Amino acid sequence: MLLIYTPVINNRINYIFKLILSQILGVEYSVTAQYDEWLAYAGPRFCYCPHYDGAEMFFEQTSLLLSTGTKKIHIQPVVFEGIKTFFPVTSTHSVFPFDPFAASFYLVSRFEEYLPLIRDIHGRFPASESLALRYDFLQKPVVNIWASRIGEVLKQRFPELKFRRRHFNIIPTIDIDAAFAIKNKGFVRMIGGLIKRIYNKEKESVKKRLRVLSGMEKDPFDSFDFQLEIQKKYNFRPIYFILMADYGTYDKNIPFQNKSFRDTVKLLADYADVGIHPSYASNDNPELLKIEVQRLSELLNREIHFSRQHFLRLEIPATYHNLLSLDIYHDFTMGFASQPGFRAGICDPFPFYDLDLEVETPLIIHPFMIMDGTLADYLRLTPDEAFEYICRLIDEVKAVDGTFMSLWHNESLGGQGQWTGWPEIYEKMITYALNG
Repeated sequence: MLLIYTPVINNRINYIFKLILSQILGVEYSVTAQYDEWLAYAGPRFCYCPHYDGAEMFFEQTSLLLSTGTKKIHIQPVVFEGIKTFFPVTSTHSVFPFDPFAASFYLVSRFEEYLPLIRDIHGRFPASESLALRYDFLQKPVVNIWASRIGEVLKQRFPELKFRRRHFNIIPTIDIDAAFAIKNKGFVRMIGGLIKRIYNKEKESVKKRLRVLSGMEKDPFDSFDFQLEIQKKYNFRPIYFILMADYGTYDKNIPFQNKSFRDTVKLLADYADVGIHPSYASNDNPELLKIEVQRLSELLNREIHFSRQHFLRLEIPATYHNLLSLDIYHDFTMGFASQPGFRAGICDPFPFYDLDLEVETPLIIHPFMIMDGTLADYLRLTPDEAFEYICRLIDEVKAVDGTFMSLWHNESLGGQGQWTGWPEIYEKMITYALNG
């Protein structure tokens, strides 16, 4: 067993040691604030202290993990193995030229999202404000990389230490913002859509709508047969997030009472895990969230514990508090709309640490790396360019044996209009992840 000496043991230190040493590295360890106990220990050990005391293995501790609250911190960059990092140390005896435990905690706790910031038009923390983008490591799972380097140092110094073997994993997730593009929207919306296109003289669009409504052609968003076919072909279990909202400016799914919609959700739940897709409006109204969760729960006759915010509207910590109040313990919103990569610097699920309460919570955050809309709408990549981008991120995750999570929509997997060629990229992504 590994023994760590640190002068002060608190929730922040316990949290980040557990994440890096236990969850990522899978090594058995104990922490002590008793220096004599540590000094007398004959097994593997290291010191995590503010000052060097002659320890054979010494990680210099900076102040972040000893403090409380979220006061603005002056971030000073330091380069480590070609990547900009932060929380530099002064001692030449320290294993690394920075404090990897403090830097990791800063990223996974989303410390920067508690600070005053400029939000985008949807109230989101934008990628442009993130340290990861400014320091050019958004495309790197740096927390996993730093953990791997710590593991390598420990293995070299203490070959008797045992580490749990990790395995790469891929989890495709699919958001159902609108189950159908034309069908099942109700009489008023159906007629309104036709009149609008007739008025704008969109003859082909009118013809298409009439063919879909008459059953002569499949709805453009009805890609569910394709999704199930790919799932069975490659033997994986995706996760679906279902919008159960009332109609609104940004919430335009099929009415939740519609039989075809309900039958579709039940079918998906037979073959995949299903979670709630809280509406745009619900992020500012916890009562709406409760109603939407109840709708999905009653439809599936099961408790709902998975969630991903519609429009990725995530406000930390308020959104997480709302989820926990409804016993939702897994959130999948951690990613940027405008940029692919690693918003929290990690490609593993991790517990939400509440900086307001200074405590680890039971909510597990599942970060995703790419979203179809990011690649097509924000970066304006062609399907082939997007596939190259996806492969680079998969390679980064494979290098640290992490979990690659992607976010798609039934619309993009329908492959029509702007999404022509994208269903093929979805399948190529899966084959590359499994075999590439």
